[in-house]
Amino acid sequence: MVIFNEKEKLTPAIVELKNQNKTIGFIPTMGALHEGHMSLVKASKAQNDYTIVSIFVNPTQFNNPEDLAKYPRTEENDKELLMKNGCDFVYMPTVEDLYEANEGAKHYDFGTIDQVMEGTSRPGHFDGVATIVCKLFKAVQPTRAYFGEKDFQQIRIIQEMVKQENLDVEIVPMPIHRANSGLAFSSRNARLSTQQTSDAPQIYSILSQAVKLKNEGKDVAEIKSFVENEFKNSPFELEYFEITDEETLLSIEHFSDAKHIRGFVVAYAGDVRLIDNIQF
Repeated sequence: MVIFNEKEKLTPAIVELKNQNKTIGFIPTMGALHEGHMSLVKASKAQNDYTIVSIFVNPTQFNNPEDLAKYPRTEENDKELLMKNGCDFVYMPTVEDLYEANEGAKHYDFGTIDQVMEGTSRPGHFDGVATIVCKLFKAVQPTRAYFGEKDFQQIRIIQEMVKQENLDVEIVPMPIHRANSGLAFSSRNARLSTQQTSDAPQIYSILSQAVKLKNEGKDVAEIKSFVENEFKNSPFELEYFEITDEETLLSIEHFSDAKHIRGFVVAYAGDVRLIDNIQF
């Protein structure tokens, strides 16, 4: 496994692979790696000649400087996990390697998809995400890039950014990787107490019950009401639950309003913000 800290050292390696017509799978991360990330590495290894993972805590996607400071950094553990899972290259740039002095996020027009849910909760967040992923795509020049569907809205943003920037990369969404309990793997889970970790699978359980109700013929309003009540009787504080069209991410009133539908939830366990979603 080869580790690069600078773009100027990464570039010749990429050029050499491209000259040999090798395919490159890429997983951009912010570190604090877990089994969810490793499932992306395995998918990339199965579909490409080489796999590259980047580790970079991107400052332009944090609204709150405290969150940036608190974000877990576990570099040695990350490198060990990647080596065990057969990653070929790791790109661990500095801020200076990717951003000019005083450079902020580029402003994109994503239509409705960054105006809802996480876009409302975290203004500017998706411009930061799109900016850094675009920079990383240009540096790594991947054939395919892999993203977990836990951050489904982020995948939609990246798909739109790729269109707008006219980048030649296939975006591969991967199913949410869950513990046996149903809890979605997340770097934030490390901040949960023992009790919160024990309670957290209730979130996926509520989402699964919502899908069951839809299959029994319940409408959107009834299901939203059910989910809100379930959270009132849970140890979590619900921030939002939305049922949306997967394409536009706009809320729907009836299941007949869209072909592909997904339910999104954000809830707090103490001060830890947990997100999850499920396809209806």
